[in-house]
Amino acid sequence: MPDTSPFANPGPELWSLLGWSPDAGQLRQLIQLQQLLQDWNSRVNLTRLVQGEDFWIAQVLDSLWPLLPELMSPDTPRRCIDVGTGGGFPGLAVAIALPGAELTLVDSVGRKTAAVAAMAKSLGLGDRVLVRTERVERTGHEQSCRGTFDLAMARAVGAAPVVAEYLVPLLRRSGEALLYRGRWNDADETELQSALQLLKARSLTLQRMELPSKRGARTLIRIGPEAETPRTYPRATGMPSKMPLGVQDDDSRS
Repeated sequence: MPDTSPFANPGPELWSLLGWSPDAGQLRQLIQLQQLLQDWNSRVNLTRLVQGEDFWIAQVLDSLWPLLPELMSPDTPRRCIDVGTGGGFPGLAVAIALPGAELTLVDSVGRKTAAVAAMAKSLGLGDRVLVRTERVERTGHEQSCRGTFDLAMARAVGAAPVVAEYLVPLLRRSGEALLYRGRWNDADETELQSALQLLKARSLTLQRMELPSKRGARTLIRIGPEAETPRTYPRATGMPSKMPLGVQDDDSRS
């Protein structure tokens, strides 16, 4: 049966919910991105979210709603990084929506980064999108990346303290990290604040959104540095996820 949902295609309902709408060129790029993702996904397992609502709500809307402040000034030069980009989200959607931005997309899986780089080139974004195939723990210590980004973002990568350890070292002093989360509770907040103390960073804002078509609750936490991130962070590969900052129990320290 054909999908009759108003969100199965990029119509006015979608953009009204977002509070922003693409121009004609950006809309063509987003439609082409869906087509490219479907094609690449038939060869490389990137994501199951490629059709109808899966793409327009769970990929495009979910990628862009946290960036509404930036969408109001899309041509402003910004240096952005998407950590754990997977099939290219939120990074490729952000690159389309913010034509003034330069994007670095990081993932450790080579088959995914090859597909994402090819999609970026096909979309005409090759001059603004750099794809790196490496663990983000390494990225955070690279001279060309550490302390250089205006926006650092991660979606569906790990627990909040883990993601904070990945992102905060990448920020310039005036930069912001965007943590894409689902539901958020007091325990989550306590763990994140413990991690931020160690990273010398602080929470700036917390926003919530309920995605349409029962796609679930979303939370966006913006984080900013208070001082230079200690050189210890991010720790060695695998350590942030194995022993998240601020939430280690006695067993994990033994």
